[in-house]
Amino acid sequence: MAGDPKKLQPIIVKRVKKGGHAVHGGAWKIAYADFVTAMMAFFLLMWLLGSTSEGDKKGLSDYFTAPLKVSMMGGSGAGASDSILPGGGADLTLQSGQSKRGDGSDPIQKKFATEALKAEVAKRDAQALAALGTKIAALISNSAKLAEFSSQIRLDYTPDGLQIQIVDDQKRPMFDSGSALVKPYMRDILREIGAALNGVENKVSLDGHTDRSPYSNAQRGYSNWELSSDRANASRRELVSAGMPDDKLARIVGLASSRLLDEGNPLSPTNRRISITVMTREAEDRLLGTGRTPAEPTEAAGSAVTQPEASQ
Repeated sequence: MAGDPKKLQPIIVKRVKKGGHAVHGGAWKIAYADFVTAMMAFFLLMWLLGSTSEGDKKGLSDYFTAPLKVSMMGGSGAGASDSILPGGGADLTLQSGQSKRGDGSDPIQKKFATEALKAEVAKRDAQALAALGTKIAALISNSAKLAEFSSQIRLDYTPDGLQIQIVDDQKRPMFDSGSALVKPYMRDILREIGAALNGVENKVSLDGHTDRSPYSNAQRGYSNWELSSDRANASRRELVSAGMPDDKLARIVGLASSRLLDEGNPLSPTNRRISITVMTREAEDRLLGTGRTPAEPTEAAGSAVTQPEASQ
């Protein structure tokens, strides 16, 4: 029938959509790759440690402990060993170990090595001269002869070495006026110092000084220059008589009044003095012009003793 409600009722179809799995992405792959790489590096490290000799390990340890020393001074290091691995050094294709640079052919390395040797020699010199200064100071204080003249003996450390100055005193001159004749107590002082210098390896410089008072017989050509030279040479004879070898002297010179101790009072008795300088190696090489490096042996230089010429 046209009016039947059952025929006019619409048909409704319900469709249910089922959800799928969520997308995880590829982040886990990156994490897994990192883990595998770390494990490979770990096992490679274990293999290297197991296959490397103790000598190679020691070389590596020494290099990272003091790389500058191995690089400049040479010797055993990371590449100075025998191993199944390449030896390192300049040629990485070699299987046996190579020595690090330091054969002396590199001028920069040679300069660093020379400077290091100079520093070591200077350090030893400073220690030896300090010990000598202490010895002479104790000698002065413990000696009945020298204690009386302690105010006239001065010890100083200069860039050239240990300087021992014996200065004149108005009441106790070291020499007769205008003469190079040594006074008896000055002879005692010089001989005690000469005995103390007997076992010292360093060279000695000996200088004579006067005050600025003009020499009375200057018109005859003899001046304070000649007088200071003669007094320095007279002091040398006393030092040698005490047992100091004559070839230990590197220089004997008279300086007259060119280097006053008391510049404010050029006529002061303290300007009349004898200076004995126990020189450092560096000062010795500078004075004698030997050009030796610290590594070279020290040769006896008996001909180095020079007799100074008096000059105005």
